[in-house]
Amino acid sequence: MHTIRPWLYVGKFRETQDEELLRQQEIGGILQLADHVNSPNIPSLYISVEDGVALPFNLLKRGIEFVRLEKAQNRNVLIACGAGISRSVAFAIASLKEEEHLALFDAFQQVLAKHPQARPHLALWQSLCEYYDENLPYKDILKLILQHKTMY
Repeated sequence: MHTIRPWLYVGKFRETQDEELLRQQEIGGILQLADHVNSPNIPSLYISVEDGVALPFNLLKRGIEFVRLEKAQNRNVLIACGAGISRSVAFAIASLKEEEHLALFDAFQQVLAKHPQARPHLALWQSLCEYYDENLPYKDILKLILQHKTMY
C-alpha cells in the first residue's frame, strides 16, 4: 500500500482483505476496482474496471465522487485494483486533479513520487485525457517513468 497523501492510498486487491493493515492505516473508505470485498465498518464502492480498456466516463465520475465524499468526511481512502499499479493509479490521478486542481501530468508526477511502480495503462491514460480535455501524449508519461526510474 502506497501513501499518496495523508488521506489517499493506492493498493492491491489483497490489501483490501487485510483488516489489520486497513486498521493500521486508518482506512475509512475503499474504492475497489478488481473485485468486491466486504470490509466490516468500512464504506466501500466496487466498480468493475478492466485494465487496458477505455474507462467509461460515468464510472470514472462515480469513483471520483466516492473518493471525494470519503475525504470530505475526513476518512482515509484506499483505491485498490489487482496489482495496485494501473487502474488504482488512474483513479488516484483523477482524485488529485479534482481535489488539488492539478494538471493530469502534475497529478501523475505526485503519484509516481510516492509510488515508483505506478503505470497507468495507455487506454486509462487516454480516458483521463479525454474526460478532462487535456491532450498529453502517453509518451510523455513513459518518459517521466523512465526518468524517475533512472533517478533511483
